[in-house]
Amino acid sequence: MNAPEQTEDKSDACAASRDGLSASFQASFFAMCRLGSFPWHDLERSLQDASSADVLSDILQKTVHHPLCKNNPPSVKYRRLFLSELIKRHEASAAEPLDDVYDALAAVLGAEEEPVCHKSYLLPSGDFVTVSESVAVISEGTTGLVTWEAALHLAEWALENLGAFSGRSVLELGSGAGLAGLVVCRACSPRRYTFSDCHPSVLQRLHGNVRLNGLAPRRDPCPGPAVSVEELDWEAVTSERLQEFEADTVIASDVVYDPDIVCCLVQLLSKILQCPPQGRCPDVYVASTVRNPETYGLFKSELSKTHIQICCFYLI
Repeated sequence: MNAPEQTEDKSDACAASRDGLSASFQASFFAMCRLGSFPWHDLERSLQDASSADVLSDILQKTVHHPLCKNNPPSVKYRRLFLSELIKRHEASAAEPLDDVYDALAAVLGAEEEPVCHKSYLLPSGDFVTVSESVAVISEGTTGLVTWEAALHLAEWALENLGAFSGRSVLELGSGAGLAGLVVCRACSPRRYTFSDCHPSVLQRLHGNVRLNGLAPRRDPCPGPAVSVEELDWEAVTSERLQEFEADTVIASDVVYDPDIVCCLVQLLSKILQCPPQGRCPDVYVASTVRNPETYGLFKSELSKTHIQICCFYLI
């Protein structure tokens, strides 16, 4: 192999490495991941091995200058912290300053924080699922306007278990901001999907997120799942109402957090399993973050009393 070919191969390898790095930054940035989880060490090596201007320009184009950031941006505070850290790492490398990154920070420093931000998650297809949610953990009297960790885990599990949803009618309990359901609708090919919750503000946010991701109520033979957002009071809902959902699969995430609602949840699951559509009991999957072992223990104890068998997975 001659010298020009070696130079070209090295250039291609650098470009591929740079693309992979900027793609990693993009996925983490739009999901508003913890800044400590970003591949900063890889960035520092790239700033030493390649043109720092090219590296930073690629990252800026895939994050703060990306059209998604203009239309559905992460919070102002998050963008400010991200750009500050990017500048800090760049300056530590003693590389030539890049005006674009300072201009981007100046723009966000002058921006006013909004009560709502957007988190966008990259699907295997290369498309994004975007969730509009509250900046504050508790707002409008509920915690249901933000995405919780168990919903992320359930969404990832769904992408690895497409067969649990493909061609099925899915009922989600306590949908919250809607991430898990949006991922299932966009990537897992359900026949029908029902988001449900009971808080008026959560239901309004769910409707908005469904529209934001190009989903709408549909009926066969139109392509895509028939999507609906329903108010569901766990205590008041009747067996007849539950049968209308024709659920083959039932999912829920982060619904085991308060001992006061655990018994109500178990009774609801029991009611769902006692009135299966077409005589077949639906599969039930519940993802939980174990914040209080006693509360989770109560949930398992109540399940055992009713002899309900469901798939539970939890995060410590």
